[in-house]
Amino acid sequence: MFEETIAPSGSFERNLVRVPAAELQETEDAIHLKLELPGMSAKDLDIQVTEDAVHISSERKSETKTQQKGAVKSEFYYGQFQRIIPLSSRVENTKVTAEYKDDILNLTLPKTNKEKNKVVKVNL
Repeated sequence: MFEETIAPSGSFERNLVRVPAAELQETEDAIHLKLELPGMSAKDLDIQVTEDAVHISSERKSETKTQQKGAVKSEFYYGQFQRIIPLSSRVENTKVTAEYKDDILNLTLPKTNKEKNKVVKVNL
């Protein structure tokens, strides 16, 4: 009974909203955030940066059409996602730079001067 479905095979998995994979790297001067956003257009991304977090949201809209033996098959995929990534250091959110290429979003988040001087060597 469970093997029979009304939906085409695999369509359930494609309609699930997936949270984009993220990678954070921290240097002395900045935090570098890399997100994988396949099928997204740069104009559809909403990116907001506070001093201690990055908020990213978007909505995926895609359509696939195939034609075989005179029959047209059309599938639509929609889904929204929102991801909030807390940052380990405070950043200067007015100086963030972004690049979106080949479905990869790269953000460079410069640390505040307070964070750069967070560790101070004490001489005795």
